[in-house]
Amino acid sequence: MLEQIYMLVQYGGPDGELAASMRYLAQRYTMPYNTVAGVLTDIGTEELAHFEMICAIVYQLTRNLTPEEIKESGFDKYYVDHTLALWPQAAGGIPFNACEFQSKGDVITDLMEDMAAEQKARTTYDNILRLVKDPEVCDPIKFLRAREIVHFQRFGDTKLTRLSGFLPPEGIPSGGFLGIEQFGNVREIDV
Repeated sequence: MLEQIYMLVQYGGPDGELAASMRYLAQRYTMPYNTVAGVLTDIGTEELAHFEMICAIVYQLTRNLTPEEIKESGFDKYYVDHTLALWPQAAGGIPFNACEFQSKGDVITDLMEDMAAEQKARTTYDNILRLVKDPEVCDPIKFLRAREIVHFQRFGDTKLTRLSGFLPPEGIPSGGFLGIEQFGNVREIDV
């Protein structure tokens, strides 16, 4: 019965699908590499489709709730504000806002942020799967979880393959951190 509350976290929560799509679609404009901008566009667009899937799940879980079920499930506070309309907020009731995502305009910072975002979303889906047992909810959640892993891998591959030409000949310095001095004036290179 609490599935609708759990699902809200991926609808409008800090690691949800709306934040992911806004993050990637915003970052693509300042990405100096066309191939990476293309990956951001592809994944950002896919995240919008995931947002729609979560929206459909929340709607299906809430459309026929009785007032008693609303009270018993803890959905009553949401109901008072929004009835059964879909509105992006976290499971804890915090409304979605632009503070949920980051866009720095720095290639390495943004790609690392994106990889971390995909892992946080995967963890959130893992948490939902620990709490929800309805197969009609779990099956699409398992699909979405798998896509988070694919996105993480695509961002990682993009980071490694696209930026490898800018690594110093000796490789990554001890400690694993690269400063901007190792990259110089980074611009798109046609290959």
